[in-house]
Amino acid sequence: MMRSADQVTAKIVQRAASMDRPIVVAIDGGSGSGKSTLAHAVRLQTDAALVTLDDFLNIDIPDHAWATLPVECRLSKVFDWVRVREHAIKPLLAGRPGRWMAFDFLSGLRADGTYGAQEVFTEVAPAPVVILEGAYSASPPLADLVDLAVLVDVSVQERHRRISAREDAEFLRKWHATWDEVEKYYFDVVRPTQTFDLVVTNE
Repeated sequence: MMRSADQVTAKIVQRAASMDRPIVVAIDGGSGSGKSTLAHAVRLQTDAALVTLDDFLNIDIPDHAWATLPVECRLSKVFDWVRVREHAIKPLLAGRPGRWMAFDFLSGLRADGTYGAQEVFTEVAPAPVVILEGAYSASPPLADLVDLAVLVDVSVQERHRRISAREDAEFLRKWHATWDEVEKYYFDVVRPTQTFDLVVTNE
């Protein structure tokens, strides 16, 4: 992991040298690839502002409805892209704190089948480096704001093994049924490996 963090940090330093504003780095990859671990390691090396994309998961679509939507629709609606831009990335680029109410998974489903948002604001101080961590973080809705797109490339088998070790089996069954084909579509069609600025491994 430290080798991958060093690679990302070196690329950030190289690219940021020619910029006169904070650099936005997307750390993307499939579930279980180690994105969060890598992002935290790079954050320590660069003193970056860290934005976790999962904080912006969609709270308007009932949990049971996701599987009924076409793959492309699931991908386009999984996050509230407007809030990511307006509450996190744009303020941080302007030297102001990012401030948002994060997705609240721990409170469980509400009566209408949706999840809510936390009642306390998450606030992130500005920094010369802004790391956006999460699956689909290099998506087209954010492409104009991302300066460096990093893919954490880990085999599907290894990623699924890691997820199985930390998640409930019934939750995983539903999750795989809803999101595996979305990840495949994203990494095969929308953002294939060769479209990333840097590819690191974590196996």
